[in-house]
Amino acid sequence: MMNSPSGQPETPDVREREPAVHAEALTVVRGPRTVLRDLDFTVPRGQITGLLGPSGCGKSTLMRAIVGTQAKVTGTLNVLGHPAGHPTLRTRIGYVTQAPSVYDDLTIRQNLDYFAAILDPGRAAASRRREDVTRVIADVDLTTHAEALAGNLSGGQRSRVSLAVALLGTPELLVLDEPTVGLDPVLRRDLWTLFHDIAASRGATLLISSHVMDEAERCHRLLLMREGRILADDTPDALRTRTHSDTVEAAFLTLVDEAVAAGRQKETTR
Repeated sequence: MMNSPSGQPETPDVREREPAVHAEALTVVRGPRTVLRDLDFTVPRGQITGLLGPSGCGKSTLMRAIVGTQAKVTGTLNVLGHPAGHPTLRTRIGYVTQAPSVYDDLTIRQNLDYFAAILDPGRAAASRRREDVTRVIADVDLTTHAEALAGNLSGGQRSRVSLAVALLGTPELLVLDEPTVGLDPVLRRDLWTLFHDIAASRGATLLISSHVMDEAERCHRLLLMREGRILADDTPDALRTRTHSDTVEAAFLTLVDEAVAAGRQKETTR
C-alpha cells in the first residue's frame, strides 16, 4: 500500500466517471422502524470507501440495499449505472456478508470451484476457472489449506474463503461487510494491502464496513453513519480538518455531539 507524506493512502488516478454508487433520499423501513433515513451519497469508482459507525446504525442494511437483496427500499439507488438489484449486476459485484457463506462439507478449493462454475459456466471455461480459483486462494493466503474441509477451518479462515468467493472473476464493485472482524493484526494488515492492490491495479471499487475506527485511516473516502443517517461523506483528511481533530475517531465523536446538540435544539424550538 502506498501512502502520501501525511500517511494517508494515495488516491488512485481515477478519471471523472459516473460514481459506482449513487443514492438520493434512500430509505428503508422494517416493520415500525425506519432503518435508513433519506440517505444522499455517492461512492467514487476505483477507490476504497469506508462505511463506519457503531453496531446497529444501519451499515449492513445499506450494503444489502446496494447489492439488491434488501426489501422495502425507496428513493434512488443506482449501482454501476443500473438500479440496485438489476440482473446485469450479478457478475459485476462481489459481496461478503458478516456470516461466512461456505459449504462445510466441501474443501476450500471445492467451494471455490463450485462458485466459479456458477459465475463462468461451460466446459470451455474450465481452464480459466481453475486459474481464477488458484489466484483467489493465494490472494487470501490459504494456499496451504486449499484441500482442507471448510467445516474444519477457524472462523477467520472461513471468512477468508468467503472473501475469496467474492474475488472470483473481475468484480467491478466489492461490498465487504466487516471483513476483518476477528482476524489477527497481521492478517488484517495483509488484507488491507490486498484491498488497496485491488483498487489500484484492477481499478475496482471497494465499499468496506467496519465499527473499528482505526480502519478509517486506511480508506480513501468515508461514509460515517449513526442511527440510520449519514453524518459525513468526505476524506479522512477533510474530516479531521473540519472538526479540528487528530484522528477520525475524534472527528466522528465531534460529529455525533454536533448531531445530538442539533437534535435537542430542534426539539426545543417545536
